[in-house]
Amino acid sequence: MRPFSYIEPRDLPEALRFAREHPDARFLAGGTTLVDLMKSDVMRPPLVIDVNRLELAEIEDDGNTIHIGSLARMSDVASHPAVREGAPGLSESLLFAASGQLRNMASIGGNLLQRTRCLYFRDRHFPCNKREPGSGCGAIGGENRNLAVLGTSDACIANYPGDFAIMLTALDGAVHLDGPNGERTVPAGAFHRLPGETPEIETVLEPGELIVAVSLPARLLARQSHYLKVRDRSSYEYASVSVAAAADFGEDGVVRDARLALGGLAAKPWPVTGAAKLLAGKRFDDRRAMNDLADLALEGAVAQPGNAYKLPQARAAIRRAFQTLAQRYPGDRA
Repeated sequence: MRPFSYIEPRDLPEALRFAREHPDARFLAGGTTLVDLMKSDVMRPPLVIDVNRLELAEIEDDGNTIHIGSLARMSDVASHPAVREGAPGLSESLLFAASGQLRNMASIGGNLLQRTRCLYFRDRHFPCNKREPGSGCGAIGGENRNLAVLGTSDACIANYPGDFAIMLTALDGAVHLDGPNGERTVPAGAFHRLPGETPEIETVLEPGELIVAVSLPARLLARQSHYLKVRDRSSYEYASVSVAAAADFGEDGVVRDARLALGGLAAKPWPVTGAAKLLAGKRFDDRRAMNDLADLALEGAVAQPGNAYKLPQARAAIRRAFQTLAQRYPGDRA
């Protein structure tokens, strides 16, 4: 690890001032991603701004919106009644992530900003456009079993490793930011960027901006949500495929509204924006509807030799996630 300076601001305005004055600085919350990458010399911030004293850990449900401060810890959010009852899929996405010790440390804001587990990014001996623009992508034609099949480019096929952001995207959540130009709100599905020709730019965060909260509508879709994570082992493992699903059922299990987003498959949380329209008036035991949904979700997928298995795995996971929803929330069945 390289030498760096450390500062602990007293409040949010001071934290933002330090960030504005030091554009290469990085904010520190739980540190479960930042410190790891600093140790491996992948990230080299000259200044670390510790934001843990800021009052940004609230978790509230006002009946219309579930509001979660960016410094709330993953374990606290997963177990909070407002989340566990109001958005069970969001709680599941946190409980299936990392280990208990990491969930006790990691913040919600930091969780959104976690970086890819692609070994070419994390090992400086290999070329990586995300780490060093213009150096090439070692994963294309290399070891790519766990990498992306959706939203990739000739410059990068790394995937986004998180879980929480996938469910937040499916539930029409939002990310609230504060920075040099004031406060703004970004839809969760638009917060992360696809690699294109600039894979080193991973989010829409501007220099000096800080995530201060996330929120999602407190409605039936959130209360009837489910997160399915498919992985090589049952604990402390990143998803090969994950499915964030939510549905509102009418009479005899017919779908009135639905949401779907995928994880493990793309460079960012992957919303399937046409899911609600396609599923309206259908049932989840309608094989043709499920096949059409999988076709829609995987449209444009480009697999590498090492990760082609993800395509049939994703189709099965989508079907299983919605079948679980139909069993949990039978709706207005006669």
